[in-house]
Amino acid sequence: MKRAVFFDRDGTLMDEVCYCNDPRLVRAIPGASGALKKLGVAGWLRVIITNQSGIASGKITLEQYQAVQAELARQLGEGVDAVYFCPDSAQAPTPRRKPGIGMLTEASADHGLDLAACWMVGDRDLDIRCGKSAGCRTILVRTGYGHEQVETGADFQASDVIEAVDIILSHP
Repeated sequence: MKRAVFFDRDGTLMDEVCYCNDPRLVRAIPGASGALKKLGVAGWLRVIITNQSGIASGKITLEQYQAVQAELARQLGEGVDAVYFCPDSAQAPTPRRKPGIGMLTEASADHGLDLAACWMVGDRDLDIRCGKSAGCRTILVRTGYGHEQVETGADFQASDVIEAVDIILSHP
């Protein structure tokens, strides 16, 4: 079984832009590309797990989501191995929508992952609940909405994704 680090996208790997629908607004967190590369060198699969309810609500089209994702991928270089997104509305969630674990179990099946050996990194309580429910270790980053979150039950807290990666690499 392999191990992975699951990352929330908005506010964790890139600046938070509410319903980002324009690739010109994408700004990867400074240093994120290098941190993801370190994980890859250490043998970790790097997977984005992102809710994109703006698609269901009509605030963003699938094509706009794909353009934003492509720009983030360009800025992160070779730092992401897989991406899973959930377009479901918060008002009509499915098991795939975080805090549900559907995207993590899908990734686990697709890549032969041992979820107990994986980490979930995100900037919101729902990211932490998702990771915990799936049996992963968790890190709350203080970027994006992370500075507003209190008592999430995360195993660790980090100032940003760079510090989160350092934590992961020091706790194999």
